[in-house]
Amino acid sequence: MTARYEVDLDTRLNAIRDAFDEVCGAALVLDPDLHVVLGTKRAEALLGFPIVTGELAPKLLCGESVKRPVAEALVAGRPVSAYIPRPGPGGELHMLHIRSLPLAVSSSGPRTGWLLLLEDAHDAGGDGPVLFHGMWTQDAAMKLVFRVLVRIADGDDTVLVRGETGAGKELIANALHALSRRSKGPLRVINCAALPPNLLESELFGHIRGAFTGAVRDTPGHMQLADGGTLFLDEVAELPLELQAKLLRVLETRTVIPVGGREPIPIDVRIVSATHRALRKEVEGGRFRADLMYRLRVIPVYLPPLRARRGDIRLLTEKLIESANAQGRRRVDHVAPATWQFLEAHDWPGNIRELRNVLAYAYAIGEGPILAPSDLPAELVDRGFSFDGQTSSVAEVPVLSSEPTLSVEAQRIVHVLERTAGNRERAAKILGLSRVTLWRRMRDLGLLK
Repeated sequence: MTARYEVDLDTRLNAIRDAFDEVCGAALVLDPDLHVVLGTKRAEALLGFPIVTGELAPKLLCGESVKRPVAEALVAGRPVSAYIPRPGPGGELHMLHIRSLPLAVSSSGPRTGWLLLLEDAHDAGGDGPVLFHGMWTQDAAMKLVFRVLVRIADGDDTVLVRGETGAGKELIANALHALSRRSKGPLRVINCAALPPNLLESELFGHIRGAFTGAVRDTPGHMQLADGGTLFLDEVAELPLELQAKLLRVLETRTVIPVGGREPIPIDVRIVSATHRALRKEVEGGRFRADLMYRLRVIPVYLPPLRARRGDIRLLTEKLIESANAQGRRRVDHVAPATWQFLEAHDWPGNIRELRNVLAYAYAIGEGPILAPSDLPAELVDRGFSFDGQTSSVAEVPVLSSEPTLSVEAQRIVHVLERTAGNRERAAKILGLSRVTLWRRMRDLGLLK
């Protein structure tokens, strides 16, 4: 009779941990409620601290971060692939790539937990999509931007973000703030192109009581309100020259003098600015001070436009559709192949903001679970159409038909036929229909004359 083999629990767990370490590398095993069941030695080395069994994974990985993509996905029961920042052994920040895999006894059975695979971002390869502080991408250039942000986030050097309108410059500023040691301090945002010079000066630097008519009390500006945190100056190239001189003094002295005041007030603020213009050209044209440019662009960050990362168009569209579906106004389960052709061929001068507006239009105008070409604004499906050269928005797009008695489908067909000058073959292609099906729809809707 074979002797019964007995082994204590710690020995069993160590064997299991060693096996996971060998097979999975840096990994965490979670129960259905997201408590840590097991953490490998490589995971402890990567995170820089011991992993305590029973600790909640969202707290372990996301800490007090405002943006919590991994935690949100796990709580919602969704697999996730994301980058999150973690402090290294010397206190420096590095990016951690996390992938989650659901665990279940069978493909149709209930989820029994999660397996989280961890990698240092410098070792994480592949071309898959990643989520970084609210920004999705699978583009190599954008991933490089994310790695740069992690490396520079914890310093105090000024950062200049260059990017086109709608490309996500404010999201970059938000990420820099969230990753920095200033994350618990305020983040203030001001658009330098949105206010006239006299109001902009007061908004930036504050004013004292009696400085001008209506100044009934001392009022701090954004510079003071951002003390201990980050100030984001959007469209900084639009600053008037006289305010550029005052901003330069603030950067040099780390003090601010309110409008009407005399005494400088010390401030501790990191400046992140953004522009869609080339500051060197603005300097050459005499519209921007060279000394201020050098102060603002200690670390330049270039944000590529959407047309330069066409592989992200489909990814971002799918993510925006997921978000729109969750709002319940309309549910889109499928994007027609012809629709993808139009979306991926467009140059997107308004970048991600324009893509978001196009999909908002499509949800408002279209019906049913299929996103058809006929749901898209005219300038996407008809290259000869333009709104006076301007990027369209939901409010600017004309009503499909001036005939209120027609059904939505009939209005859609009439509108497309108007855009194609009555060419049914081209209209059918835009609508995602065969020419025969279009003829039948027109007949049933009473549109044939």
